[in-house]
Amino acid sequence: MSARITPPDRARLGAGVHVAPVKIRFAHCDPAGIVYFARWFDMINGVIEDFFGAALGLDYHALIRDRRLGLGYGQAHADYLKPGMMGDVVDFAVLVERIGGASLGLMVPGYRGDEPVIAARLVIVTTDLNAHEAIRLPDDLRAALAAYEERCR
Repeated sequence: MSARITPPDRARLGAGVHVAPVKIRFAHCDPAGIVYFARWFDMINGVIEDFFGAALGLDYHALIRDRRLGLGYGQAHADYLKPGMMGDVVDFAVLVERIGGASLGLMVPGYRGDEPVIAARLVIVTTDLNAHEAIRLPDDLRAALAAYEERCR
């Protein structure tokens, strides 16, 4: 079992950190009105897709569709810290933890106000979608991640 993810205090996030608010909807929840665990990952994936354009200046869909660059998850882990409830707005932050050879590590904490409700750790592996093999992070993606990491300090 992996170590518990400890999200940073919301107030300590750098000014350059990409934060995306997501409203918890009926479709995200189980019959008790609490976010169903798998739906957290759907929300987080949407946040990551938007992060590529908003924070990195790269079109996520064009990377996949036109450049045939796979951006699949090699690992995904989440700690559910508090229940997410229908009607909540959860602000997800995207933090770069590691820029590797053929992968990148992200932490994605979600906050209801200042209270952390979820903390996810993801490893995105870059692949050639035609050959179905891992490939080195493209230079433009690597440079954009490094620039974003610097802005977040």
